[in-house]
Amino acid sequence: MTEAVDREPPDDALEARAVAAERLTFFSDAVIAIALTLLALELPLPEGSTNSALLHAAFKDREGYLAFVISFLVIGSHWRSHHTLFRYVTGLNRRLTNLTLYWLLILVITPFATRLLSSDGAFQARFSFYAAVQCAGCVLFVLMLREVRRDGLLRQGTPPELFPRTVQRITVMAVAFLVSIPVSFAAGQYAYLCWILAPAAGRAVHDWGLHDRPLQHRLRR
Repeated sequence: MTEAVDREPPDDALEARAVAAERLTFFSDAVIAIALTLLALELPLPEGSTNSALLHAAFKDREGYLAFVISFLVIGSHWRSHHTLFRYVTGLNRRLTNLTLYWLLILVITPFATRLLSSDGAFQARFSFYAAVQCAGCVLFVLMLREVRRDGLLRQGTPPELFPRTVQRITVMAVAFLVSIPVSFAAGQYAYLCWILAPAAGRAVHDWGLHDRPLQHRLRR
């Protein structure tokens, strides 16, 4: 009987860790859904009594719509990476929980940063603030990945390419946002190209990693 009692706590502890990870995932999904809702609510509503007037008003607000699309894709990319990762997370620790909360804070700030980005005047300041917010979100997510890996919170059978592939994608995003800040001062709105080209750069880095076996092996380690 004593042996049975000794074996039960580890099972209970593992189950509690799994439930905690699942609850954090649900909470994160809810916060992301709220962030996307706030993002949509900030879309400018074109006004006009005629077709031409309505189209003119919509064209005038084109920067607001562009900012919405960019933010939707950024938040969606974060959600996809988080969803992919936490499918294999079996537990939490205090540091991972705190990092996740900070990361969610960045996503909640994104609708405000989006509204600021589409405002008038002081383009470089508005652009830099948005880019810095998104770069911070990427850095926090990479730290979450490292914490999961460092503390052995991934279940057995996790695909070995999951960690390096996700790190590559998020790192490329962070670099694109970071580089775009000085580009905005030198080239103005052409700095948007840094964000537009980021997905293509991420795929190129991934394809290069597939062909470079030694590098891929080092990333997995």
